[in-house]
Amino acid sequence: MRAWKCGAAVLGAFAAMTVGAASAASISDDVVKIGVLTDVTGPYGDVVGEGAAAAARIAVDDCLAKECAGMKIEVMLADHQNKPDLGLTIARRWIDVDKVDAFLDVTNSAIAIGVANLLKGSPHVAGLFSGPGTPKLTNEACVPNGIHWMYDTYSLAASSIRALGATGAKSVYFLAADYEFGQQLQRDAADAAQTNGIRVLGSSRHPLNTPDFSSFLLTAQTSGADAVAFANAGNDTINAVKQAAEFGLTQNQRLVALLMMLTDVHSIGLSQAQGLMYVTGFYSDLNDRTRSFTQKFTKAFGRAPTMTQAAAYSAAYSYLKSVAALKSDDASKVIPDLRAKGIDDDVIQSGRIRADGRLVHDMYLVQVKTPTESKAAWDYEKLVRTVPGDDAFAPLEKSTCPLVKAGR
Repeated sequence: MRAWKCGAAVLGAFAAMTVGAASAASISDDVVKIGVLTDVTGPYGDVVGEGAAAAARIAVDDCLAKECAGMKIEVMLADHQNKPDLGLTIARRWIDVDKVDAFLDVTNSAIAIGVANLLKGSPHVAGLFSGPGTPKLTNEACVPNGIHWMYDTYSLAASSIRALGATGAKSVYFLAADYEFGQQLQRDAADAAQTNGIRVLGSSRHPLNTPDFSSFLLTAQTSGADAVAFANAGNDTINAVKQAAEFGLTQNQRLVALLMMLTDVHSIGLSQAQGLMYVTGFYSDLNDRTRSFTQKFTKAFGRAPTMTQAAAYSAAYSYLKSVAALKSDDASKVIPDLRAKGIDDDVIQSGRIRADGRLVHDMYLVQVKTPTESKAAWDYEKLVRTVPGDDAFAPLEKSTCPLVKAGR
């Protein structure tokens, strides 16, 4: 059963799925509510948006068929439009009025940090941060009822810059989105460049969702850097890479996307994106389990999933399995259960949750295929190498999360 409600200011898409008898009384309001707070209509709509909610609903269906049989589960979707005030208004209403049990996705670093702060006063509500990239969620903004699920700027930047150095690049110029995520991604990449002996020859920062990168790209081109690294995401990455090709940067400079999704490659096209290397937390052709999820998502949504949409499935399914086992949706019980059991599903295998809330798992360096290498729709990536989780993410001893010092 699926019902949809839409408001004027925000998309309030709401899906309810019920199977069998009512769940145990220890589940609040006799229903488990998962709220997908994300960008639906903005520059990240393709990489999360409706697809993140679709992934969560697949997780619900999978769990209802097994561990969650007989439970009542609802998936709610709201568009924060990348406006922190709007996002936090929705979050407060979900906590105080709608009694949401878990936040999922929360793409946009500023909004994610705001939600994490709200969760400090709501220990019974879980924060499953599968969409944002800010490492603050496992540092100063960490909370005991929050888990940072798929990636962060460190895991993307460090592995990407190491790969750049392996190609022989000696210098890099950064083009970054001028807000929290882009700035942090640039800082992490610059630190990695210094560690790997790559000189930073400058940087430019652009507004979110700008259509024109010409002045920034000309500056990058004249810098003489061996490589140009894009510290942005979504439509900004798509437009920047397309325009870089049009300006001829690919003739003399390597292009590195510090965050790229499968949908970005699709929008750019293989003829312009071929050869690009980037780091992802989900590689669909890794094994039978990843292929199984990809097939389910493609059947339900009409195309292959992005890394963050796959993360929404993993987070939702893992959370629901613990709720079913405990017969409780109280985050103060569910999150410790997740920490103790680890993560094992069709997206992430052998994942473990650290004291700072960081889910550690393997990441994957991939390269965009050439048009002749691609054999089917959405067959765009080839695996270059697996990056072990302990190498991909910043060491726990560098975390400034108060929970680490408290030994929680």
